[in-house]
Amino acid sequence: MQVWPGTAYPLGATWDGSGTNFALFSEAAERVELCLFDEAGSESRIALTEVDGFVWHCYLPAVGPGQRYGYRVTGPYEPRKGHRCNPAKLLLDPYGKAVDGSLEWNPALFDYQLGAPEVVSDADSAPYMPRSVVINPYFDWAGDRSPRTPYHETLIYEAHVRGLTMRHPGVPPELRGSYSGLATPAVMGHLTRLGVTAIELMPVHQSVPEQQLVERGLTNYWGYNTIGFFAPQNGYSQSAEPHGQVAEFKSMVKTLHAAGIEVILDVVYNHTAEGGALGPTLSFRGIDNAAYYRLDDSDPSIYLDYTGCGNSLNVRHPHALQLIMDSLRYWVLDMHVDGFRFDLASALARELHEVDRLSTFFELVQQDPVVSQVKLIAEPWDVGAGGYQVGKFPPLWSEWNGKYRDTVRDYWRGQPATLPEFASRLTGSSDLYETSARRPVASVNFVTCHDGFTLADLVSYNVKHNEANGDNNTDGTNDNRSWNCGTEGPALDPAILELRARQRRNFLVTLFCSQGVPMLLAGDELGRTQRGNNNAYCQDNDVSWVEWSSAGEPGGLLELTRALSALRRDHPVFRRRRFFSGQPAGPDASALRDIIWLTPSGTEMTLADWGSAFARSIGVFLNGDAITEPGPRGEAITDSHFLLLFNAHSEPVAFALPGPHLAPGWEVVVDTAQPGSTASQAAGDTLLVRDRAIVVLKAVAGT
Repeated sequence: MQVWPGTAYPLGATWDGSGTNFALFSEAAERVELCLFDEAGSESRIALTEVDGFVWHCYLPAVGPGQRYGYRVTGPYEPRKGHRCNPAKLLLDPYGKAVDGSLEWNPALFDYQLGAPEVVSDADSAPYMPRSVVINPYFDWAGDRSPRTPYHETLIYEAHVRGLTMRHPGVPPELRGSYSGLATPAVMGHLTRLGVTAIELMPVHQSVPEQQLVERGLTNYWGYNTIGFFAPQNGYSQSAEPHGQVAEFKSMVKTLHAAGIEVILDVVYNHTAEGGALGPTLSFRGIDNAAYYRLDDSDPSIYLDYTGCGNSLNVRHPHALQLIMDSLRYWVLDMHVDGFRFDLASALARELHEVDRLSTFFELVQQDPVVSQVKLIAEPWDVGAGGYQVGKFPPLWSEWNGKYRDTVRDYWRGQPATLPEFASRLTGSSDLYETSARRPVASVNFVTCHDGFTLADLVSYNVKHNEANGDNNTDGTNDNRSWNCGTEGPALDPAILELRARQRRNFLVTLFCSQGVPMLLAGDELGRTQRGNNNAYCQDNDVSWVEWSSAGEPGGLLELTRALSALRRDHPVFRRRRFFSGQPAGPDASALRDIIWLTPSGTEMTLADWGSAFARSIGVFLNGDAITEPGPRGEAITDSHFLLLFNAHSEPVAFALPGPHLAPGWEVVVDTAQPGSTASQAAGDTLLVRDRAIVVLKAVAGT
């Protein structure tokens, strides 16, 4: 086989139509071998003799798409100095754009002898390793355009490729669990009827399940255990080609874009699947351990772990940062995704030990002409000291607002002294974001997400029930802030079932009527349950999969969710781009203020009212004539006035509706205690709001 020198850039395997350039960074290496595998699995090795700036490279004119490959790196094996090179271990390409096969757990995957960590293992890991694959990057994107939906018009739908499609009766059996299955008309129709503008996919980077899960007959279903930051997960592809997942993923994105739906990826750049010091050697560890991982300065054999997963990527090293930025750009430019949600994003801001909003990673994102222009959403915490950083990310970023989730849950389960914070969360969390020059869209509002109870379980369980995970119910959080409405788990009592249904409606109405960006967990609109499991990361089965049997029920939760989505879409007063000021919108000081908070008696809230520990009922008037931000062409935006009446008390509460100075009358848009109600009310009337219920009213014009 001819071997040409090739080039040090780009990193990874790049086919140009005639041959393939291979380039691998390793400052620790003394020798690098490129390992090629044929269809039968036979290995041939090519020594890379060209090195520029610690990048080892060659060009093979006879090699093209479908070629399976890996690397072997010879160099120092001195864990106490941070080096773990071992040529007996086949290594995946950190820049590999596809992976073929799956990992088979075996002692050969470890660079030491099990039971004797100080003894180096010379067992060949190749028989148990998946392979990187050369891809064909060419794809017909003709006509594809990103929807580029403004944040304030966005509805995010968090979903899992397999979980969303495995039980959908409209998805052909052979496509279930795949990218192609997600792009079928049945799933697309559901998303568009819901008004979804962005689907946030749980991790689709190539990942591997942990050994202890496999030994229990489980797997890492969620996928937060990445080993390939450029490669789409091969298990979500129905293609028979070793690199077919790439084109299949692109086709899914193109289909979603055609329906006006953006694709946001949940990405895990904070750690890898190689774990801590006793983890396997699959890629980064054997290539350049000290460059890719945060190590203890006093003892580099110890991995710093801000993630709870054994290691943390070394965001202090330029090549680790380059890997992250190159990966992000690749998914935008080549795969056409529209944004990212960064798992445990605080870990990416730890250059020393503190979380630093001025870290190099944020600076790189800010100045990058590609990455800075897509949606960037942080999970603003990690497991390290000081990791909870809600409200503290730079202006370019939006955040999963964990305080929104906690406050809304507390309010609806009847916790005392929640009104002030509930009001702040309802109106966009200005206390968290306004001082840093951010707007309400910095807050991604959610009541439930993949991590924790589903909406149905939130109102059905007081405690977690994770026994199926195999950890004796010790995994998963105990801070659920849930309420089972009177009995734990499945119930037969009609009163309990009705209350649970009402509580689910309360959460959904609160979510869709809050300022910020709403995020809906897939299946919540269908009443999906995980049977009390609040950490179903290892459940690739009907515990996690969306059950579609209730989709056709008239007047059910799905119908309400569609109606709430349409209400938000049609009324800009629920999706303002600027925070409420509590003042008139114009120069007329006597004009109505943009927002007015009301007691059930109809008077304006006072400091004493806000400070009442037992108060659980409040009204809020939203002035549709006081939207200060202009439309896209500079036009004034006006809307109807709305009145929202919240009652988290265990008893009905009579609300005195405002006088005619706010509106001559009102019509019920949503009543969570009486679904479908459209009653009319005159100004000054008394409206009885049932216990634990919301009534949303729209002002009617005078006659």
